[in-house]
Amino acid sequence: MNQIIQSEKMKYGMAETEAFLRLSAVLILVLTACLVGFDTQTKYVIFFYRKATFRDFNALLLLVYVVSVAAGYNLFQVGKSSLSACFKPNLKVRTNIYLAWICFLLDQMAVYVTFGANSATFQASLLAVTGQEDFQWIKLCSKYTRFCFQIGGALTCGYAACIAMAFISSISAYNLFRLYSPKQFLQLKTAG
Repeated sequence: MNQIIQSEKMKYGMAETEAFLRLSAVLILVLTACLVGFDTQTKYVIFFYRKATFRDFNALLLLVYVVSVAAGYNLFQVGKSSLSACFKPNLKVRTNIYLAWICFLLDQMAVYVTFGANSATFQASLLAVTGQEDFQWIKLCSKYTRFCFQIGGALTCGYAACIAMAFISSISAYNLFRLYSPKQFLQLKTAG
């Protein structure tokens, strides 16, 4: 009896931790999208004004879309978790295992896609800082310094969100693999 109570307390603690991490990830992802999306700088360059925005670089545009979708997904998962905590659905073990696998795979995909988009943006930003003479790409950050610093802050927030989502993914993996028997390979625990 005492072991069941401790197990329930641990499940409740894991759910609270997961909800906190998901809400933190949502806030950081929204901050990343806002920092990139609202970042503009106008400079007077040889007889005309030139405005730098996130739409000038495809990697920045992709980053805004990816972090927005990842924030929406994590917000959806927080809502799903709070609804399931309120209604306590009586699902069979088979349905539970399918839902756990789906959540695990979607969490993994969210982390990897967000990390990939952030890394691609980092690489494009590095070219904007250093330039590439072989391809005749000029250094853009020498002209648009504030724009580049804000993008750097957004990339830092994006990597912080990836770390939070990696922890979420590990909780999701725990929730999935606790349904399997520790003694038999790929056998579900028996109910009871």
